Amino acid sequence: MKLITVSGSLRKNSFNTRLADLMSQAAPEGVALEVLTLHGIPLYDGDLEESEGIPAAVEELRGRIKAADGLILVTPEYNAGIPGVLKNALDWLTRPGEEMKPTFGGRKTAIAGATPGAWGTAFAQAGALINLRQLGCELYPGYLRVSKASDQFDDEGADDKLREQVATWLEGFVSFVR
Repeated sequence: MKLITVSGSLRKNSFNTRLADLMSQAAPEGVALEVLTLHGIPLYDGDLEESEGIPAAVEELRGRIKAADGLILVTPEYNAGIPGVLKNALDWLTRPGEEMKPTFGGRKTAIAGATPGAWGTAFAQAGALINLRQLGCELYPGYLRVSKASDQFDDEGADDKLREQVATWLEGFVSFVR
């Protein structure tokens, strides 16, 4: 089984990219989990699309999503919502319009996130549901919400409690995808 995890943060030492990396370490036997970021995707601009077509970074990400059995979006929470770079990537990935269904329609998809705050990206994840339902994703009902992330990640990685939480959640998603 192949899973794609996309970090919705561009920050070098992002808690969310670190959470995605932790997922790849916790992947059950027989599951390949690839961590991707959104670097290189320009702001969506219909004029750019018309004059230059779909950017290579978008086509590459789309191809990897289509080739995967499941998609995990790992999102920070900015002002009670998903970050602009993640929404922007979703917008690009649905262009041209006939690409929306093959990219997202029926795609087994999960949402996770980490934040230094107390709510564990609950608002961002709830908001993302609107977009993901519109795209036709088949949504995993379990959420991975890591609060107080600065207490759970350190220079060595993650604490044992978070590792166990991630492994359990990932096993549930893998079962959902199967």
